[in-house]
Amino acid sequence: MTRQARHTLAPAALTALAGAALLALSLPASAQSNDELLRELRALKDRVNQLEQQLQAGKPAAAAPGQWGMTPEQTQELNRVTTKAEALEDSRDAMGFKGLKISGYMDPAFVASRRQNTAGFQFLNGVGDDGYAYDNSTFGSVALDLLKETDSGTKYHLTLVPNRGTESIMNGANRIVQEASVQVPLGDPATLLIAGHVPDWSGYEYTQPTLNKLITHNLLFDLTLPTAYTGVGTQVTSGKWITKAMLANMNTSKRSAGNKMPVIAYRADYAATEYFGFGFAGVHGKAANFSENVTTSDGFQLNPTTGLSEPNSVVVSQPDSRVDLFEIDAYFTRGDWNFNGQFSVGRQAAASVTAAADGSLRAAQWWGLSGLASYKFTQRIEGIVRADYINNKKNGGGLLGYATNDGRNGIGNDGVDTETGANRYALTVGLNYAIDPTVVFKTELRHDAASRAVFEDVRTGTLVKNNQLFATSLVVSF
Repeated sequence: MTRQARHTLAPAALTALAGAALLALSLPASAQSNDELLRELRALKDRVNQLEQQLQAGKPAAAAPGQWGMTPEQTQELNRVTTKAEALEDSRDAMGFKGLKISGYMDPAFVASRRQNTAGFQFLNGVGDDGYAYDNSTFGSVALDLLKETDSGTKYHLTLVPNRGTESIMNGANRIVQEASVQVPLGDPATLLIAGHVPDWSGYEYTQPTLNKLITHNLLFDLTLPTAYTGVGTQVTSGKWITKAMLANMNTSKRSAGNKMPVIAYRADYAATEYFGFGFAGVHGKAANFSENVTTSDGFQLNPTTGLSEPNSVVVSQPDSRVDLFEIDAYFTRGDWNFNGQFSVGRQAAASVTAAADGSLRAAQWWGLSGLASYKFTQRIEGIVRADYINNKKNGGGLLGYATNDGRNGIGNDGVDTETGANRYALTVGLNYAIDPTVVFKTELRHDAASRAVFEDVRTGTLVKNNQLFATSLVVSF
């Protein structure tokens, strides 16, 4: 202890001793019994002895709560604040707000698509009204995210996205739920039971715009991956590995009559270093088959967007067919640079665009690549480039959920050589400007092409080999 500290200690300790003595003299004997008074005097004597010992040892005295070192007014104010804080905590707990996190985002967008002859704002437009396409993906949405964690560690997650969420995409109707899931610890926090409606976890891109560099998604995300799973499974964290798996319905909340077999969906991630990591995901089982080569009992053909026959909307009897999907993705982020890559391969039985010569249904098969690189020129400005490729020439084409020629997405064949489907390409460049940490202005220019004329030019009614798209969006989150 320094010399200065020793000199400043003595007055403080003496002041405490004087205060204790005054307190003893001021005790009202008439209001207490002799036993109570003796107990308080003993306690006071012990306190005085303690202060004397600390003074002799050269140590500062520990102030009694609400007494030493505080004026009566300060003590009163401290008690008032403490009582108010405890009341607020009790009210929070009684109303269920403990462990609750509320967040959200919105991203109004402007999109111009050359071959579709459209240019305008897209925000809250229904998937059921306009279908799902790469120029009408999961952007242009608003979301409210609720995450509640109980004292036992159970997590409840509900995300609401009107018209643009996974439920809308799955059902071809304007719905509101994006995710509705629970996570329950099984003995320890590293092993969880997961159940409910969970968005697909494949690939390096996400559904929500706050987690993506660009506005539109890569070709693999839009055309080859599932939308969501409804079921039950587990998630296990072990060291640098996080693995999860579910036994679930793929892209439907309830199986139709005659369809009983679910899928097994899984995902594993490994964080090798703070800069690099990789993951892989797969799906194996049966899912809806939207082949247009099968007619319903009423003689109408299946609408691949809604999954219903037209015009009377009679549910088709075509059974689900086998689906096998697998992908691997990786990332590297260091400094101002970020890189992402993905390889996917898939197959669905009896879902090709073109049937065999005898009329039997054949498998749709494909594989694809996607790569993204970004660089931050400043803390606010970031440049992005992404390149995609899908090989889809087998049996006239056909991708997951697309078993017919699709002139908007450029899927299938040109109608001349119906045995050979079109391979797809896409190159996208973008520039982002962060107005502040919660507001980002995005802009991108995208060129899509195919090995065959499969894009419909709605102005002329002809098929061409490419399309160009320009888009901007304002992503605001809280």
